[in-house]
Amino acid sequence: MDFTRKLSFLVFLLCILISLQNQDVDDINVKLEFSSRTDKYCSRDSQYSIFDDHSFPPLPMFATTSVEGRKLQQQTASVGFLIYDYYQQTCPQAERIIRSSVRSLFRKQPQIAPALLRLAFHDCFVEGCDASVLLDSVEGMHSEKESPPNESLKGFDVIDILKLELEEACPGVVSCADAVVLAARESIVLSGGPFYPLKTGRRDSESSFAEDATFELPSPQDDLSKIIESFSSKGFDERETVSLLGAHSTGVIHCKFFVNRLFNFSGTNSSDPTMDSEFLSFLRSKCNTNQATLMSPISKSLSPSQLISTSLSPSSIIHKLSSSLVEEPAIPMDFEGPGESFGTLYYRSLLQGRGILYVDQQLTAGEETKTWVQAYASDVSLFHKDFGTTMMKLSNLGVLTAPMGQIRKDCRKVS
Repeated sequence: MDFTRKLSFLVFLLCILISLQNQDVDDINVKLEFSSRTDKYCSRDSQYSIFDDHSFPPLPMFATTSVEGRKLQQQTASVGFLIYDYYQQTCPQAERIIRSSVRSLFRKQPQIAPALLRLAFHDCFVEGCDASVLLDSVEGMHSEKESPPNESLKGFDVIDILKLELEEACPGVVSCADAVVLAARESIVLSGGPFYPLKTGRRDSESSFAEDATFELPSPQDDLSKIIESFSSKGFDERETVSLLGAHSTGVIHCKFFVNRLFNFSGTNSSDPTMDSEFLSFLRSKCNTNQATLMSPISKSLSPSQLISTSLSPSSIIHKLSSSLVEEPAIPMDFEGPGESFGTLYYRSLLQGRGILYVDQQLTAGEETKTWVQAYASDVSLFHKDFGTTMMKLSNLGVLTAPMGQIRKDCRKVS
């Protein structure tokens, strides 16, 4: 009897042990299944990711100042390092100072708006939004300002003014890189474009990239395939490319950038056949008297030393230096007068064969790009939404954040 009881008790214990083992196996299976699901749905690379960049620890920094190291830094830099109202504690009035100053200067010189917008694009498109375009040349470093695509770039003096006011209020706090993108946003609003939120916390580059600026910035003469390739290299698709070029809705364009379309397109001694004939006559009437000068190699800007080295007579040199102070002939991008809204006239003009720059008119040469030109021409609200979103993306390209870069006290030179 005792033996039977003992045997029953042992069997009971054995059953409990088997039950517990099965439960452990089930737990393991559940954990494995959960792990596989989270791997699928929570991976950073998954299209189903439920996490944003802020959920992950900062990516590693690289202690190097070489160009190669800098490019690697930019590739690993995350937009998550930037935050809204970055200067809330250190310089709460920073954005207000920039807004107020740009508006005040705009009332006196409306042309600063397109200049600041173009300045931001040329900065961000070359090695990212790091204010490298503002640096002057020094021994051992050529400035991006001296690269051919930047010869007519303006707005540097406006950034100088903004920086002086920022330094007076909050010394050594606000970067030149943030000042550039914030000033561009204000310029867009003043031109009738959309307001869009911007994160701040960018740092300033300690180098300038003149060679990159020469070869990476889009050209007014680019055809559609080159345009798409150029913008794609910076992460923009065709829709974003068409919306970004809508920035050409404001400002002026000098005749030298499109005169070949009027008189000698692709070496044909004729005009660009895609141009509207009436519009062609209009542009010729504005640029015709300057044709010889505009198409002559000597017409580009020359330094005094370069002029002296030419075979020009002293009187011609003086005339050349004096004429360089005169604004070159140009056509307003809103040549029919201010449009009903930022972007509307630009896209409608392209559909009519009235694009001033070849690079702009080429947007109607592709099926997808033309679709977006048509969409923006008929729906300015859609354009404003897309343009604002794309400008946010542009403003976050290749940013430097602490501990990389620096905060310059003078935007024209490394501190």
